[in-house]
Amino acid sequence: MEKKLLLGDEAIALGAIHAGLSGVYAYPGTPSTEITEFIQADAVAKERGIHSRWCTNEKTAMEAALGMSYAGKRALVCMKHVGMNVCADAFVNSAITGVNGGLIVLAADDPSMHSSQNEQDSRFYAKFAMVPVFEPSNQQEAYDMVSDAFELSERLKEPVVLRVVTRLAHSRAAVAVGKQKDENPLVPAQESWVLLPGIARKKYAELLEKQSAMMEAANKSIYNKVEKGGANKLGIIACGIAYNYVKEAVGDDANIVKVSQYPLPTDKIKALAAENDAVIVVEDGQPVVEEQVAGILGANYDIKGRLTGDLPRTGELTPDNVAKALGKSTGSAFSDAKNLAGRPPQLCQGCGHRDVYTALNKVLSEYPDYRIFGDIGCYTLGALPPFKALASCVDMGASITMAKGAADAGLFPAVAIIGDSTFTHSGMTGLLDAVNDKSNITVVISDNLTTGMTGGQDSAGTNKYEAICLGIGVEPEHVRVVVPLPKNMEEITKVIREEIEYKGVSVIIPRRECMQTLQRHLREAKKAKEAKK
Repeated sequence: MEKKLLLGDEAIALGAIHAGLSGVYAYPGTPSTEITEFIQADAVAKERGIHSRWCTNEKTAMEAALGMSYAGKRALVCMKHVGMNVCADAFVNSAITGVNGGLIVLAADDPSMHSSQNEQDSRFYAKFAMVPVFEPSNQQEAYDMVSDAFELSERLKEPVVLRVVTRLAHSRAAVAVGKQKDENPLVPAQESWVLLPGIARKKYAELLEKQSAMMEAANKSIYNKVEKGGANKLGIIACGIAYNYVKEAVGDDANIVKVSQYPLPTDKIKALAAENDAVIVVEDGQPVVEEQVAGILGANYDIKGRLTGDLPRTGELTPDNVAKALGKSTGSAFSDAKNLAGRPPQLCQGCGHRDVYTALNKVLSEYPDYRIFGDIGCYTLGALPPFKALASCVDMGASITMAKGAADAGLFPAVAIIGDSTFTHSGMTGLLDAVNDKSNITVVISDNLTTGMTGGQDSAGTNKYEAICLGIGVEPEHVRVVVPLPKNMEEITKVIREEIEYKGVSVIIPRRECMQTLQRHLREAKKAKEAKK
């Protein structure tokens, strides 16, 4: 077997290609983005014509992947944890309809919120939908699990969640890779996928009947194992990547149940509890397993973990805090790192968003009660110095609807700023609400011609934003395009002032390419020019 040095994300992507993948559907979101990018660049994927174009949002991605599965092919849908909120309707219902070709839902969680607005744990979604979960502890398992997850999905006729965390997604290790499998043939399922109440009730009963098979698979899984280490009377339940931190702290001197496939292997957990006076649950994310173990073992059993304060309630696990919870000294070489000065992120020098915020702040300083409602993207950094411009940032697309609600309450001026990719992701419906209500808001679609925050992926609506706004019903004379450059500041502020004073919905589109993608395009053009010489 050949060995490759791979990120966790890359191991998943290669594992999917080797498992006979026919399509990946995704919206870019850290820490999941590199999976789709790897497939887009892979020679075998290109040769086979594996679908890998970015989707408009996670809901459309989930639905498209489900459609491919119904046709008998293996599909992968990728997103970060908050993307699970966007696709929840389709995801939860996919467990009731069932699947045909293998379907994996990759959820990349972000404990410690390195690039996210919450620490949401996607294992809750899988439990809610009652579908299996694979949670790799290392890059090799990430690669191997993809094939096993596809096979389990096809055997149970259910979607399977593959949950990773930032630390695994973005770290590298040597991975032994296997042979390429053929894609599934096109065999559309003959059964009904229509969730009318009468059909849905039957399908839901079938999902409940499958729970015992899911439990049996977890209890027999090679990824769930028992390790016995002697006299230690504190049993350890180590989930996913946390298993590595536990092994670093205690070596072989502990009784451990490693959990990397769900539902929880209750047989193994009960046996661990019977042989120890207490157990500690070590899991990265929220206390999903800790709460379930309390139900399995009962209220009188001593269970330690995040809920008891033995491990931190927030943030990702580290070798140090796990070692401390297990009563081991850490001897960390980085104990003084906490004394380093913080370096908050900032917009790139020369970024068009800077000029947009400069213009907005200049004009809006003339209005005592203004608010700018922000959105998800690199332009969210406008909330920080030197601009300090934003009053809110909640979720994708919320800027427009929150500005509308504030305007409904009588606030003036109410301004929304949203990025180009975020607008097509989930801002268009909010704009339609505003148009239908003739809301007095000004919407700024700051268009840098890419999905900038996640590295410059294609944006679904590039060169379509004026047409979209006009189609939704914004008056043509109130869809304005400007070029955000310092030399154009007089024009930009004039446009902003005019549209704020318009008593209705107006859209301003400042358009200038992201500095990062511009530099990349210039380098590519230079390289192409030199190649012709």
